[in-house]
Amino acid sequence: MTRMTASCHCGAVEIEAEFPQGLASAARCDCSFCIRRGAAAVTATTESLRVLKGSDNLSLYTWGTQTAKHYFCKTCGIYVYHQRRSDPDECGVNLGCVEGGNPRTHGTIPWNDGVNHPSDRSD
Repeated sequence: MTRMTASCHCGAVEIEAEFPQGLASAARCDCSFCIRRGAAAVTATTESLRVLKGSDNLSLYTWGTQTAKHYFCKTCGIYVYHQRRSDPDECGVNLGCVEGGNPRTHGTIPWNDGVNHPSDRSD
């Protein structure tokens, strides 16, 4: 398991978490929200995620069942991380926010089928 830090563009928000697969878990999702957001995410454990700086500067976005919780920096607007609806014990952290996590140099990033999640869990 790899412990890494991530931050938003302006530096107001900084987090750290355990990433069981390091950056190898990077994926994109095509659900109605993620397809618009466009950021690839890497998997961290929810239990390990800590906001080191700027917890008061995080904005929460959620809808539908309120299961997925998406956090953005209030200052620069960057998506930093989200707690997953598919598995609330996992968080997706914006690959572009992770120190050393440049999506351009990461290689091929697979897509998850978010469109076909069960309709009773539409967030």
